[in-house]
Amino acid sequence: MTRLLFAFGFCLAGAGAQTSDLTDQYRSAAGQLIDAALADTEGYAKLTYLCDRIGKRLSGTPALDKAVSWSMEQMKRDGLKNVTALPVKVPHWVRGAESAKIVAPLERPLRMLGLGMSVGTPAEGITAEVVVVSGIEQLAQLSRERVQGKIVLLNAVYKGYGPTVVNRTSGASRAAALGAVAVLVRSITPLAVQLPHTGALTYQDGVPRIPAAAITIEDALLIERLSQNGAPVKVHLEMAAHEEPDADSANVMGEIPGRELPDEVVVLGGHLDSWDVGQGAQDDGSGIMASLQAVALIKKLGVQPRRTIRVVFWVNEENGGKGGEAYRRWVGDKLSNQVAAIEMDGGAERPLGFGFGNFGGGRRGQTAPAASPDPDSMATLRQIGKLLDRIGAGEITPGGGGSDISPLTREGVPGLSPRTVGAHYFDWHHTEADTLDKVDLDDFRKNIAGLAVMSYVLADMPGRLR
Repeated sequence: MTRLLFAFGFCLAGAGAQTSDLTDQYRSAAGQLIDAALADTEGYAKLTYLCDRIGKRLSGTPALDKAVSWSMEQMKRDGLKNVTALPVKVPHWVRGAESAKIVAPLERPLRMLGLGMSVGTPAEGITAEVVVVSGIEQLAQLSRERVQGKIVLLNAVYKGYGPTVVNRTSGASRAAALGAVAVLVRSITPLAVQLPHTGALTYQDGVPRIPAAAITIEDALLIERLSQNGAPVKVHLEMAAHEEPDADSANVMGEIPGRELPDEVVVLGGHLDSWDVGQGAQDDGSGIMASLQAVALIKKLGVQPRRTIRVVFWVNEENGGKGGEAYRRWVGDKLSNQVAAIEMDGGAERPLGFGFGNFGGGRRGQTAPAASPDPDSMATLRQIGKLLDRIGAGEITPGGGGSDISPLTREGVPGLSPRTVGAHYFDWHHTEADTLDKVDLDDFRKNIAGLAVMSYVLADMPGRLR
């Protein structure tokens, strides 16, 4: 009887005029979804299995294959319809053995992680003097004679992920254009705890490809001090990194079909792949498991929204973005049916609300919208946001989206992303420390609640975002 009354209340909520206040229409429904999320145990159990039993899931590895199969099973067990593995060809980059050490003016090992998609060194390694710069801006001011045959250390102070990560993504090609033989990048993080952070680089066409690795903040500062004291610093770098032929993988998708407008879709999710360090717990196991559990709770409570809700686990976000591109191709000429796209890829710390807008750059860290969000849509979202004030997650701000949904949002699909306090995400990001113990259960549940309420109301309300 309770389930029937609950379902009836949801149907009434979705039947009001668009001019009605969505906060009033969906207050009861949102309250019940939040109650269910805050008491949920199944979502964290799924995240635990993904992290502890499957673990790191780099594109092209058997672990990612296992995660794809397991994810399909979970969606089916949760009662989702149209569970599908959408084929995707992904790059298969292999880290291989790697090491780095200072060889002059003293001998000392360096804590390092090769950057994703980097080429390797010759088998005997590379030994060269180090040129220290504060980032790509200072590098651009150096002459070719100053850089030729050297290893460049990009010792950029962390000023936020977006402004700083360009040193990692484009530093190798910038240095190679001046004749450098390798690049070391100070890890993109505010926290110095002797922990290197990996991440992908992008090679520029027509420029030699040189090896690139991240080192810890402490080691970068040591090399800087030695150089400033007038002692030429030499480093020996060995990396067996290489690429193998592209591998078969798949996006995993499941749905709650809409009761009236099944062709219109609210899509939400995150990326299933991770780097080959840690467990991919915050990045992005928490995002995909919170998304799945949000949809599973809507299904479990026996309601069916006006439009379809589709949860997607994209693959290859970390070193290629092929999953997001494949989903856009699959959507084809039905892009206008994508009502909204929500991507959770910023960890599951305490939620504050949602960002909204077209994701202009298409890669994480670029959070400014391509254009100012539509004022009417912002007003609508703020009505929905009030439903989440109870858990402190009702703030709606400009700028949202994500890497995997950027092929959609670049073409006008409204994009959203959960916002959290972000207190520690970049402490763990792309490191061995990205493990399950970093995900707080209460915060995780609140993220589930936020996704459940936002996706349900967007799928059920009479009108659509612009």
